[in-house]
Amino acid sequence: MRPLRVVTRFTAPPQPWARGHRGVDLAAGPGAAIVAPADGVVAFAGMVAGRPVLSVDHEGGLRSTYEPVVARVSVGDQVTQGQVIAVVADGPGHCSSSCLHWGARRGQVYVDPLSLIDRPPLVLLPLR
Repeated sequence: MRPLRVVTRFTAPPQPWARGHRGVDLAAGPGAAIVAPADGVVAFAGMVAGRPVLSVDHEGGLRSTYEPVVARVSVGDQVTQGQVIAVVADGPGHCSSSCLHWGARRGQVYVDPLSLIDRPPLVLLPLR
């Protein structure tokens, strides 16, 4: 798997209605494949505020969202971890260059999607 290059980090809003960046923007060109991070069911595939969005519901009340995308799945489809569910759409998004906005929330609370992926443990090395 290619390393993720984060263009814009998650910024939790101070209040649920306040301004924030409710996800991360990942560098990704048009046509880049997007895979399901975990098993789930497609909850939404359509336009929101003029952008094509895909949402997948996962166990434990977690929902992941992706935009701008061309969905390869439909509402109600079961998806499995690693399955291609969409590709990055060509056209303007909210980044200055092509990117994928990846969001996640547990219930109604937005969480940093990067906190949900397996990463190698941090290792502290002695100072020399």
